[in-house]
Amino acid sequence: MNLPASHVQTKTIVFDFGNVLINWNPRNLYRKLFADPAEMEHFLAHVCTAEWNLEQDRGRSWADAVKLLCAQHPAWAQLISAYATRWQEMLDGPIQGTVEILRELKIAGRPLYGLTNWSAETFPIARKSFEFLDWFDGIVVSGDVKLAKPDARIYRHLLDTYGLTANETVFIDDSRANVEGAKAVGITALHFSSPAALRRDLTALGVL
Repeated sequence: MNLPASHVQTKTIVFDFGNVLINWNPRNLYRKLFADPAEMEHFLAHVCTAEWNLEQDRGRSWADAVKLLCAQHPAWAQLISAYATRWQEMLDGPIQGTVEILRELKIAGRPLYGLTNWSAETFPIARKSFEFLDWFDGIVVSGDVKLAKPDARIYRHLLDTYGLTANETVFIDDSRANVEGAKAVGITALHFSSPAALRRDLTALGVL
């Protein structure tokens, strides 16, 4: 994105968390549980799918999610259960370059908010694990509000809850669909690919 700084009057920065500030990947867990990488990929593509996981982000309980999937795939029951019971092993630390950008924005006095697709049951675990999540002025967790990106309603919920103005807000997410969802409600949105690219984009907008 190469907009001159004068094109956006930015007051507020909104971060997604997973794979923007925090490395998250179910493979971090399942590489320990599968000897065959191809079998692991089959499991994640056809059993514990991204679509199944998203329902927990929308508010479905992990107990219900595991029960449903184990009934459908009883041969995989133990590995399905691990998705919930060993969920924390999917986290692989912070993305340091992005955390440094967040630190600079905080020091500069920029209002900072979080908008994350995350289960209400597991987000408190992450919050205790990453100190920088306390740097935000407010956070909307999809599992709490039972709405998930890219649904327009969750972006409007963020704006309404914290009294933000869409055209004075920049949103950062690693999902192109979520970026487009933010743009649809008038928010300037950046697709995250790396800390270096994010720094360039924020500099172009006059934020850094």
